[in-house]
Amino acid sequence: MRLHVLASGSKGNCSVVENCATGALVVIDCGISKRAFMEGCSACGLDPVHVEAVLVTHEHSDHVKGLGVLTRGLARLGVQPSLYASAAVHNASPDICAIQDAVDLRHFKAGDDLPIGGMVVHAFATSHDAAESFGFRFDAEGEALGFMTDTGIVTGEAYEALQRCQTLAIEANHDVDMLAKGPYPYYLKARVGGERGHLSNDQSAELLESLLCDELQQVIGMHVSQNNNTYSLPPQTLANILERNDHPAQALVGYQSRIVSVG
Repeated sequence: MRLHVLASGSKGNCSVVENCATGALVVIDCGISKRAFMEGCSACGLDPVHVEAVLVTHEHSDHVKGLGVLTRGLARLGVQPSLYASAAVHNASPDICAIQDAVDLRHFKAGDDLPIGGMVVHAFATSHDAAESFGFRFDAEGEALGFMTDTGIVTGEAYEALQRCQTLAIEANHDVDMLAKGPYPYYLKARVGGERGHLSNDQSAELLESLLCDELQQVIGMHVSQNNNTYSLPPQTLANILERNDHPAQALVGYQSRIVSVG
């Protein structure tokens, strides 16, 4: 499996998991434009006609605002992927409600295992200020990929699901000091740093250390704040953990407007 991070951050999120054996593509969220999605696929050597499903982590606009234009664009290519969202996320999202009659809408809940494109996608609960929020574990042919952003804490379900992965994409949203000293009003600082907000660089590093295993090959710091973080801090913080434990995995970062592919 390969993970292609087309966009990651508060201005829009979209990633694609590629099953290299079958060619099937699974999109995680679409908070970017159709043009950005299509250009991203082209840059990664991906053919959008192979998109089999779109998974929605939660209903916030930076994760779903591009669903309509994406599904319409795919329809013009003769593609109708299944759209997976929980019932609560579906009901809370005008973007999903607006396209529900034009897509193959499928509901899931935490703990479900979804067979998609030759992979098994396990949905697990995260802790975020949304109707519901989820991360995903992808398994195929003995390989595993873990994906988790938009969570203020690491839930027990998340910790179990992220064990023994070759690739980990985990949130490293903010630097604690930058958030505390930054321009956000108090209520927003409390929200970002709270248990239903976002993981900090240090929390991401702590999680990584608890998940270190022989299988791990790469870890990506995701959903990096452009106001309360830098693109150098998350991979540096994660790399420090790898170096301290003499682990050979690579530490990377996901960007708002630069594509990263791993796997």
